[in-house]
Amino acid sequence: MVERQLPERLSPLEPEYHPGSHGNFEHGVDVILSETRPGSILQLAAWPGEEKRLMSGIYKVTGLALPDGAGGGVTDGARSAFGFAPGKFTVVDEAEGLAAAFSGVITPTVGTITDLSHGRTAIRIAGPKAEWVLAKFFAIDFALPAFPIGAGRSTTHHDVFAQIQRTGADQFDIYVFRSFARSFWKALCHASEEVGYEVQ
Repeated sequence: MVERQLPERLSPLEPEYHPGSHGNFEHGVDVILSETRPGSILQLAAWPGEEKRLMSGIYKVTGLALPDGAGGGVTDGARSAFGFAPGKFTVVDEAEGLAAAFSGVITPTVGTITDLSHGRTAIRIAGPKAEWVLAKFFAIDFALPAFPIGAGRSTTHHDVFAQIQRTGADQFDIYVFRSFARSFWKALCHASEEVGYEVQ
């Protein structure tokens, strides 16, 4: 029996991804940048009036209990979910195959499932100056009370669509279109230079 090999997943950041310390790091590094490469990135959208059933389906598959309201979210380290618009949710898993797990739970009467795993790049920014760097790009209040852990936002930077989830006290995961990922990564590195950053 011939073992089937999956194609290697290549990063769109590769030519510009330079591990190590960069910028003004003589007095320490205040930002850590990395690509997280989750196995599954999904968008789930509920039909009008079916939001609660869709949220219940997310809980059934992932074990993540979402709070009500757009922007509300939750993360457990391996899996994350957040609402980014009324009735619309981004669900991320370290493992592949999440779309198949949802296919029997989110039926066509409840809503839709769109697998974005190969169309998005996940970038993580962490460190004491993460909020400060992100504020250069987005007109969002990144302070912890206004943007709690697990919460998500949907926004743009110079026509680059981005979904941002706070996954730690000083950590954010940013999901951008794969075709814009390298350009956004370079801009993020440039914006982090004055505080010193490390690419992991």
